[in-house]
Amino acid sequence: MPLRFLLDARHVKDFGFGTYIRNLVAGFVRLGASEEFILVIKPGDEGELAGLPPNFRLVPYQRADRGLAEHIAFPWFVRNFRVDLTHIPLNVVPLAMPRPYIVTVHDLSSLLFEPLPGWRQDLRLYRMRRGLLRAARIIAVSDSTRHDVEQLLGIPSSRIQRIHGAPDPTYVPAAGSEPVTEAEGARVLERYDIQYPFLLYAGTIRPHKNIPRLVEAFALLREELENHPGYRDLRLIIIGDVISRYPAVRRAVIQSRVEPVVRFLGFVPAETLRVLYASAAAFVFPSLYEGFGMPPLEAMAAGTPVVASNVTSLPEVLGDAARLVSPDNVFEIARGIREVLLDQDLRADLRRRGRERVRLFHWERTARETLEIYHEMARTGSSPL
Repeated sequence: MPLRFLLDARHVKDFGFGTYIRNLVAGFVRLGASEEFILVIKPGDEGELAGLPPNFRLVPYQRADRGLAEHIAFPWFVRNFRVDLTHIPLNVVPLAMPRPYIVTVHDLSSLLFEPLPGWRQDLRLYRMRRGLLRAARIIAVSDSTRHDVEQLLGIPSSRIQRIHGAPDPTYVPAAGSEPVTEAEGARVLERYDIQYPFLLYAGTIRPHKNIPRLVEAFALLREELENHPGYRDLRLIIIGDVISRYPAVRRAVIQSRVEPVVRFLGFVPAETLRVLYASAAAFVFPSLYEGFGMPPLEAMAAGTPVVASNVTSLPEVLGDAARLVSPDNVFEIARGIREVLLDQDLRADLRRRGRERVRLFHWERTARETLEIYHEMARTGSSPL
């Protein structure tokens, strides 16, 4: 009988986790994996994983994935399938999860930047550490994340394997082709009434994303370029969460007096984001903390020069293909953007290096290395810890 693996795909529609789940599954399919895969999804999410071969089975799970009862209910549900291994693709593991299972850790930003009050933070830390200690293996999406799991949670390095992710293929043009056609680009830009040069940020707007400093750096840059013939009408477009949830960002916009020239578009369809990536004068990503850093790679795939932070996983992932700056220094962020806008040789070099860098990351490789862990852990069983 073929091995049977279960993947918790309940977050397949999420911004970051969803990209990982969808493309990991697609990678398994492209590899021709013959094992049996049970993909647990939320009811109504079947369309996100449509068209899979017969050995991939979608199983809806009716309950919400939060609350104390889920520490028993979901593990009980998993036991019904008698699988050889379960894959939890995020670091929230129910307490009674049957072994063997593996866990993918994307980052530990919730521990570092969104602490809970008092004992709740201790409980979160205990649950996270216990879930990882019981795992047969932990996948970290970067060496930076692997280091965080070791240092913050005390997990032995021998238990952790780094497997890089990759940019969403939606944003990676075929070899030799342009990211978007001229007609497609003109149509999207007209729909959003974009008739000016712009900087682009895409991602969530959580505290560690450092959006207030990005706004302040943009305000400085606007003053410096107010008489520049090409950039005097430069704008900043931010793709991500609804701004009303983040008053610090709104305050930064008001205090920097750039309300008329900063646009928050919320989340947009992939087709729109692909055009915005390709049309931006530069992509700016001054995050204080990243477990991997997908959006800068997606911008590089579109041929757009990138300015990004020089901390955590970003130097590892972006290498010398981006202009790296200190995310704590507003003046350095502004200076990095200015150089990328005005130095034509640097722009051309970053475009070339960016496209080369993107080719280093493949979902097929991610899927192959992950499938190797599935087989190894299914043979050896649970960790002795």
